[in-house]
Amino acid sequence: MNTVTRTTHCDDLAKALEAFRDHAPLVGRWGTELARRLGAGARLLVAGNGGSAAQAQHLTAELVGRYRDDRPPFSAVALHADTSSTTAIANDYGVQEVFARQTAAHGRPGDVLLLLSTSGASANLLAAADRAHRQGMTVWALTGRAPNPLQLGADEALCVDAPAGATVQELHLVAVHMLCEAFDQAVERGEAGHRGGASGTDGERGAGAPGAEREPGADGKPGVVGRLVGRARTVGRTAPGAPVAPGKGHA
Repeated sequence: MNTVTRTTHCDDLAKALEAFRDHAPLVGRWGTELARRLGAGARLLVAGNGGSAAQAQHLTAELVGRYRDDRPPFSAVALHADTSSTTAIANDYGVQEVFARQTAAHGRPGDVLLLLSTSGASANLLAAADRAHRQGMTVWALTGRAPNPLQLGADEALCVDAPAGATVQELHLVAVHMLCEAFDQAVERGEAGHRGGASGTDGERGAGAPGAEREPGADGKPGVVGRLVGRARTVGRTAPGAPVAPGKGHA
């Protein structure tokens, strides 16, 4: 393999990246809007096929976990990740329904559905976009070259101008990271009032905070985790003053 062949992929990526820079304002706006919506209790649903499914799960992991710095978790679901649901729906209703049916189940007005596709022509994504609109959801799309059906079926789309699907997916990952960056910046600016995070709005420990269930409840009794831990510590112990069974001396 000669040097020219080895660098072609990098050259294609560098060329596409230059044009991709023009999409930075759109990605920044998506990140800010997503922070506002998720902070108000909405949910992000994400879907894609093949490599785009991996990108979808990458994004949800960054939002439920964290991107760089620690912050509260936010609701984001990669629809392909529930293999039992996707295979059951594909078997009973057809592959074109695997994302649409889950969108109908989980989506609510005000939620966002983000669809990733290198071709912009996947039937199951187009069906999901249609279902999301009927649910009152907003649909965003990351696709390959415009025009394409998914771009036309979404409320907004970022279309990567690159000839190879691999290059499109690589720039979709760049978009995912830029989206997370903008999202975190919006959270840091206080533009996302979080529900159910590590801290309540009054500064008290939230129900989902580490150690919250170990603290006493309002009645002074241990929380659920505290009771379970206490019970686990006493399992197998002999009560004070009780006779020790033969052959069961101290360890």
